Amino acid sequence: MGDVSNASLKEIILQTGFSNVSSVLILQGFNLPSASVIPAFLFASLNYMLILFCNLVLLLTILLNKSLHQPMYLLLLNLPINDIIGSTALFPQVINELLFDSRRISYVACIIQAFLIHIYGAGSVFILTAMAYDRYVAICCPLRYGTIMSNAHVIRIITLVWLSNLLLIGCLFFLLLRLPRCGSQMAHSYCDNPSLLRLVCADTTINNIYGLALVAITQVVALAIIFITYIQILVACFRSKRADTKTKALQTCATHLIVFLLLECLGLFTIISYRIPNLSPQTRRFIGVLTMVFPPTLNPIIYGLKTKEIKDKLRRREKLKCCITAAKR
Repeated sequence: MGDVSNASLKEIILQTGFSNVSSVLILQGFNLPSASVIPAFLFASLNYMLILFCNLVLLLTILLNKSLHQPMYLLLLNLPINDIIGSTALFPQVINELLFDSRRISYVACIIQAFLIHIYGAGSVFILTAMAYDRYVAICCPLRYGTIMSNAHVIRIITLVWLSNLLLIGCLFFLLLRLPRCGSQMAHSYCDNPSLLRLVCADTTINNIYGLALVAITQVVALAIIFITYIQILVACFRSKRADTKTKALQTCATHLIVFLLLECLGLFTIISYRIPNLSPQTRRFIGVLTMVFPPTLNPIIYGLKTKEIKDKLRRREKLKCCITAAKR
């Protein structure tokens, strides 16, 4: 019997709905020289610990201080939660690969990792957009801020953010999991939807359309809200006669804008990298990892150091610890 062609194989798989492929996937390695493995492992481990430490400090500072239980900080609370989800989805697998030189991952674990990574990416955009809306109300409608941004309204916003995130990303992976798979060699160093989609041996038109529409709609909506709110904020700041109010508002918005633009640029580069066939795999992997490393590392540092109320709470706790330690001595 002659060899079965690739097209015939796809037809057989589609007809039977079953693919006799391994349940273990092979990720693309970082292909580091042996001398660089230990430094890379140490860097990844320290970076992950830094992310966990900084985000947990920010999280606990907001949770344990009732004076920070305000709309701005309740919305900010979701950012470290989301960053911990994203970094925990990535770093343990990367550290394991560097330490044990293992690029194997089960299909189920790969799906979970990809799902959490996409939850992190979409969640970052949604949370930062909600925070921009909060800043708009605080600066442009200060007298009505308490009425508009009530606790009930903030809870509705947070619920909408997470439900929208879970629903949109859930549909993305439902469309992926309904298709048969006939490959096990991943094109990336970690799992994501585009890499998993390349393993499918069926028509992926619906998946591609939904994926592109999802990216386009979320980006257009987020950018539109950010653009409109910041135009209104700038107008309100320039109209304000109080220099201290203007400076504080611009500093707060500049911090938020830096975080948002950093996330957008890295995310955009990652999406574009999949659609450039001549781009080297190493460059694509490097861009993808940067997207998962920089925002979770910088977010708590930027918001913790730039937000006066949070800095004050951290300083007071540090002074209290020093006093307790001195008293024990």
